[in-house]
Amino acid sequence: MPRLLTIILNWRTPDMTLQSVEAALVALHGIEGALVVVDNDSGDGSFDRLSAAVAARGWDTGPQQVRVLQSGRNGGFGAGNNFGIRAGLPDGSRPDYVYILNSDAFPAPEAIAALLAHLESHPATGLAGSFIHGPEGEPHRTAFRFPSILGEFEQNIRFGPVSRLLRRWIVAQPLPTRTTRVDWLAGASLMMRQSVLERIGLFDETFFLYYEETDLCRRAALAGWPTDYVVESRVAHIGSVSTGMKTWARIPQFWLDSRLHYYVKNHGRAYAFAATLATLAGGALWRARLLVQRKDRGDPPLYLRDLVAHGLRAMLRPSFPGKKPAIKTRPAE
Repeated sequence: MPRLLTIILNWRTPDMTLQSVEAALVALHGIEGALVVVDNDSGDGSFDRLSAAVAARGWDTGPQQVRVLQSGRNGGFGAGNNFGIRAGLPDGSRPDYVYILNSDAFPAPEAIAALLAHLESHPATGLAGSFIHGPEGEPHRTAFRFPSILGEFEQNIRFGPVSRLLRRWIVAQPLPTRTTRVDWLAGASLMMRQSVLERIGLFDETFFLYYEETDLCRRAALAGWPTDYVVESRVAHIGSVSTGMKTWARIPQFWLDSRLHYYVKNHGRAYAFAATLATLAGGALWRARLLVQRKDRGDPPLYLRDLVAHGLRAMLRPSFPGKKPAIKTRPAE
């Protein structure tokens, strides 16, 4: 029987994290493995509260042994999950699969088993993710194409004829109605082969938040291990509880850093600059339409100005990270 390591990352949401653990334990029934909760140095008593609650509920000695670990630093989403991956199973053995679940995500009883069964029956697939929906069942767009220059332009111009012309490059794909292959998936509910992680490496910890799962899926795809979207795996997701994304007054520095690092690392500095120009051009044309059409602007105040200023400052720094890592390709079968 395959062994699964489940990781839930906590940052200042202990009560919600416990709800996520409870839902995950139901979904993990009959699956061999363990669950680790990583507190990402919350500094608000989360670690003690989580540890006490896990012990009080007997989860630390259950079939799916639950451990609460302290990462010791808030290095972001990728770093926190990497800490849990490196911790491994309690007995020190190697898991066959790793499953990461957001602390504000709640899998249906069959959701985790559906991902595991899909990977077991599709040996050519490296990663698999869930159909994500809101608390009231409203579907979330979580299946994407890799970002590109044309994708940036289409996303920011928001104009139907352009979208139809550039449909091959639209990043946010229409919601799949059946299990299918995609470029990358949101990391709210994502299962990965341990063997793939050993070949391509873990999350790039340069990303504090956002784009880290995009980069991981791209590295896996380049090594011959694509990603599948599994509609049978249903997970409820509140979204943005820790990040506050829904209430951003300005685009935060870490999002800008992550976006630029993704482009520089994977495509080079010139491509990153061109992608920013495409965003600026599309956004400017969209804002010109808003002069005559009453529509929501769709992004935070000063978004374009912040994006361009950040890009120019970063491009002038010769030490900006962007070196492409070595990737072990999939062996021929």
